[in-house]
Amino acid sequence: MTLIYILMALAPAFAIALYIYWKDTHEKEPVGVLVMCFIFGVLICFPAGFWNSGVFEIFAYDLDEDNAMLPSFFMAFFVVGLGEEMLKYLVVVLYAFRKPCFNEPFDGIVYAVMVSLGFAAFENIFYVMEGGLGVAVLRMFTAVPMHAAFAVIMGYYIGLSKYYKGNARAEKSLKGLMYAILLHGLYDFFLFQDDFPLLGLLIFPMIIWAFFLCRKAMKKHLDVSPFNPKKK
Repeated sequence: MTLIYILMALAPAFAIALYIYWKDTHEKEPVGVLVMCFIFGVLICFPAGFWNSGVFEIFAYDLDEDNAMLPSFFMAFFVVGLGEEMLKYLVVVLYAFRKPCFNEPFDGIVYAVMVSLGFAAFENIFYVMEGGLGVAVLRMFTAVPMHAAFAVIMGYYIGLSKYYKGNARAEKSLKGLMYAILLHGLYDFFLFQDDFPLLGLLIFPMIIWAFFLCRKAMKKHLDVSPFNPKKK
C-alpha cells in the first residue's frame, strides 16, 4: 500500500511535467537541465519546511485549530506563499536562466514548472502518506496543478525578462514572483481560514481560472518564440 500511495503522490507531478515538455514544441529543453530543476525543487522543500514550521512555532499557529482571519492571511501570503515561491524563483533565475539553452520566452515557463513540480511531488508524498487515498485524489486535481499554475505565471514573466536589460529585466522577472506569491497566498488563504468555511470552495473557480490563464500565457510565448516556423 505504501508503494501505491507514493506512486499516486508522484503521478500528477510527472503527468504535468510530461504535458509541459510536450507543449514545448519549437525547441525542447535538455533533459538533464530539466531533471536538475526538478531535483532542486525537491531540495528546496527542506528550507521551505524549516521556514514554515519555524514561523508557525513562533506564532503558536496551528492550522487544525480555529483561526482568525488575520493570522490566516499572514501565514498564507507572507509565510507559505512568500517563502515557497521565493525559493522556486531563486532556482530558476540563479540556475536555469543562466543556461545557454534558456533562449526563448517559453523556457521560463518550462523551467519554473519543473522546479515547482519537484517541490509539489516531494511535498505531496507526505500529505498522501498521512491522509491516504482520498487526499491523493483530491490533491491530484487541486494542490499539485496549482503549484504548476503558479509556476506558469512566474515563468511567463521570467521568460519575458530575457529580452530586457538592467532594471527592466529585474522588474519583469520580479513581477512574475509577485504574481506567484499573490496567487499562492490567495489559494492558501481560502484553505487556512476557518471563520468562513464557504470561502474554501472558492479554490475550485480559482483552479478553473488559473487553467485558462496558464493556457493563454503558454500560447503567447509559443507564438512569439524565435523558433516558431510561422515567424520565419
